[in-house]
Amino acid sequence: MRKKETLFKQRFPGFKKKATKLSVLCGNSVAFICYGPDDDLHVWPQPQDHNPQTLPEIVAKFNALIDHKRKHHACELYEFPNLKGLSGDELRNHLVNLDSHLVGVKKQKISILKRILKKPKPKETEENDHLRVSDNSAIISNHKGSFVRSLLLHPLSPHIPPASSPSASAAGNHHRRILSLAETCSDMSQLKQLHAFTLRTTYPDEPATLFLYGKILQLSSSFSDVNYAFRVFDSIENHSSFMWNTLIRACAHDVSRKEEAFMLYRKMLERGESAPDKHTFPFVLKACAYIFGLSEGKQVHCQVVKHGFSGDVYVNNGLIHLYGSCGCLDLARKVFDEMPERSLVSWNSMIDALVRVGEYDSALQLFRDMQKSFEPDGYTMQSVLSACAGLGSLSLGTWAHAFLLRKCDVDVAMDVLIKNSLIKMYCKCGLLRMAEQVFQGMQKRDLASWNAMILGFATHGRAEEALDCFDRMVKEGKNVKPNSVTFVALLIACNHRGLVNKGRRYFDTMVRDYGIEPALEHYGCIIDLVARAGYITEAIDMVMSMPMKPDAVIWRSLLDASCKKGASVELSEEIARNIIGTKEDNQSSNGNCSGVYVLLSRVYASASRWNDVGIVRKLMSDHGIRKEPGCSSIEINGISHEFFAGDTSHPQTKQIYQQLKVINDRLRSIGYLPDRSQAPLVDATNDGSKEYSLRLHSERLAIAFGLISLPPQTPIRIFKNLRVCSDCHEVTKLISKVFSTEIIVRDRVRFHHFKDGSCSCLDYW
Repeated sequence: MRKKETLFKQRFPGFKKKATKLSVLCGNSVAFICYGPDDDLHVWPQPQDHNPQTLPEIVAKFNALIDHKRKHHACELYEFPNLKGLSGDELRNHLVNLDSHLVGVKKQKISILKRILKKPKPKETEENDHLRVSDNSAIISNHKGSFVRSLLLHPLSPHIPPASSPSASAAGNHHRRILSLAETCSDMSQLKQLHAFTLRTTYPDEPATLFLYGKILQLSSSFSDVNYAFRVFDSIENHSSFMWNTLIRACAHDVSRKEEAFMLYRKMLERGESAPDKHTFPFVLKACAYIFGLSEGKQVHCQVVKHGFSGDVYVNNGLIHLYGSCGCLDLARKVFDEMPERSLVSWNSMIDALVRVGEYDSALQLFRDMQKSFEPDGYTMQSVLSACAGLGSLSLGTWAHAFLLRKCDVDVAMDVLIKNSLIKMYCKCGLLRMAEQVFQGMQKRDLASWNAMILGFATHGRAEEALDCFDRMVKEGKNVKPNSVTFVALLIACNHRGLVNKGRRYFDTMVRDYGIEPALEHYGCIIDLVARAGYITEAIDMVMSMPMKPDAVIWRSLLDASCKKGASVELSEEIARNIIGTKEDNQSSNGNCSGVYVLLSRVYASASRWNDVGIVRKLMSDHGIRKEPGCSSIEINGISHEFFAGDTSHPQTKQIYQQLKVINDRLRSIGYLPDRSQAPLVDATNDGSKEYSLRLHSERLAIAFGLISLPPQTPIRIFKNLRVCSDCHEVTKLISKVFSTEIIVRDRVRFHHFKDGSCSCLDYW
C-alpha cells in the first residue's frame, strides 16, 4: 500500500496538469478519474467544470470497466490529435479516451481502457436550458452533503441569457435550486463558488436574487468572515431590512466590531432604505450592552418606542440586558414590570441584572417567582449559583446544586458552564473540597474551568496546589492556552504565600512565552507581592516604571505594606499623598476614601505618634469622612445573621455578649494581649476604650454567636466585608485552639482557615 501511495502522489500532479490543459483546450468536456490508495474517487479538473450530463455516465462506465479487486489505478488523460481543435458542441458527443495504467500490481501489468461514450446533443432552446437544471434535481438529492458534487450539476455557462427574459417558473426553479445549494455550504470556499455562480446566472434586480444575496450575507457572517459580508453588502444597491439586520447581527456577535453594529444602525436610519424592525433592535441593544453604551442604548430605546415595538418581548429582553449590564437596575426593573408578556429569557435577564449589582437576595426571590411559570435552564442556574456565591451561603449553594441535579435536564446539569459556576460557588462559599470534586468529575474542561480552580486554590492560600494545577493544565489541556486571567490567579497564589521569585518568574513567562501584555491587574499583583515581602523601594520603582498610570488600588497596597513592614513614616505619608491625589480616589465613595486615612493613622499609631492620629481623626471629621463599618455574617440553619462592630440589635445580644466575656477571659488566661494599634481612631488617651473596641469587632460577635448556636466542633463560617485586622486574626487563631473549633473566615481579599491555633495563611496576608 505504501508503494501505491508513493506512486500515486508522484503521478497525480502530472495527471492533473495534463487534464487541466486538455480541459481548457476542449471546452471543459473532459474528465480525469482515478481511484487512489485511499479508495476515494478522484476527479480532475474540479467537478463544477464538467458537463453535467456526462459526468455521472463517466463514473458509472468507469466503475463497470475496472477490476474492483485491483481498482487502484492512476488514469491519465492524453491530448489525442483528433480532439484538438474540436468545438465544445462537437465534444458533447464524445467522451475522453482513458488510458489507465495499473500501478502496484504484480509484474506491473498494464491495462488500457479506451472507450467513447456518445451522448446526443440536446436541443438548444432557452426553455431546455432551464429544464436541464430542473431534471437534475433527482441527482442533486442523491448528493446531499457534498456541495461540490451538487454544484457540478449546474453548468457554469449562464442558464439565463443576458438578452432574454426567462419564464417566471424557470427562473423560480433556478433560484430555488441555488437556495438549496446554499443550504449545503459548509465553508467560505464553497460559499464563494456559490456567490460567483449566482452573479453569473441571475439578474441582480430580481427580488428572488436579492433574497439570495441576503442568504449569502447570512452564511458569510455565520462562517465568521464579516469582511466578506461587508463586501457583499456594499455590492448591493438596495438593501432590505433582512440584509441590514444580518450585518448588524454579525457585528454584534464579533467582539472587535460591537461599535460598528451601532454605527450600522445609524447608517440604516440615515439612508432610509428600510425601517428597523423587531429583529433589528435586539442585536443593536446587545452591542450597546457589550460596550456599556448607556447613552446609545437610551437612543435606541427611544426608537423602539417611536416604531411601536415597546411591547415586543424580544426587544424588551434586549433592553433589560442593556440596563442590567450598565448597572441601571431601576430602568431594567421598570421594563420588566411593564412587559405584557415575559419569556424565560426575560426572567433570566432580570435575574442576571440583579446579580450584577449585588442584589443577591432579590435575585433568588425572583428565581422562586419564575418557577411558577417557567422551568429554569442553564443560564438561569448560572445566575442562581453566582447569587449563592455572592452571598457566601453554602446552604443555598448546596440547595441550588441539588435543585440542578433534580429538576434540570442532564445536558444542563453536565454543561461545562454550569460546572464552572459550581466550582466558583463552592470556592467562594469556603468548601474547596467540593469544588475539587466537581472539577475532577468533569469529562470536558475549558480554560474557564482551569482558571476557576487555580483561583480557588489561590484565594484559599493553597499556593502550591494552584501552581500544580497550572502545570497540569499546560500538560493535559488540549487546545487550552493560558490567558491574562490565568496569570492573575497565579500571581495571587504567589502573593498569598509570599513566593516572590516564583511570582517574578510567572510575570516574565506571561510576556515571554505567551505574548500577554501585563495589564493593571498584573502590575497590581506583582507590586503587592514585592511590597508585602518587604521590598518597598523595589515596589515603588516598579510603580514608577509602569507603562500606564497606577490607580489608587496599587498605591493603597503600597501603603498597607509599608504599614505592616514598619516603613518610615515619611515614605508612608508620600504614598498617602499619591492616593489622595488620584482621580479615582477623589471620585470614590466615602468608604474607599476612608481606607487611606485609617491606614495612615495605623502608621502613626505604630510609631506612637498619637498627636498625628488625632489630626487624622479631625481631618476625617472636617471632611465628613467616616470609616467604613465592618460587617460580618454567619449562616445558621439556612438563615444569615449579620453583625456590625458593637452591634446590639440581634435578638440574642445578651447571650452573645456573655459568650464574648467567656472568650475574653479564657484568652487572657493563656496570655493574650490586645494589639491597640489596630484601633487607631479610638481615643488615644484611653487604652480601655481601645481594648473594648477591639473586642466588639464584627467577626468576634459572629464567632460568639456561632459558638452558642452550632453543635460543638461544627465548623464556623464567617464572611466579612473588610480585611481581617491583625488583632482579630490572632484572637481567631486562639479561639480555634481553646474551643477546638475550625473557623473559616472570608474577608475582602482571601480565605483564612483557622484550626488548632494556626491559620492557613501562615500569618502572611
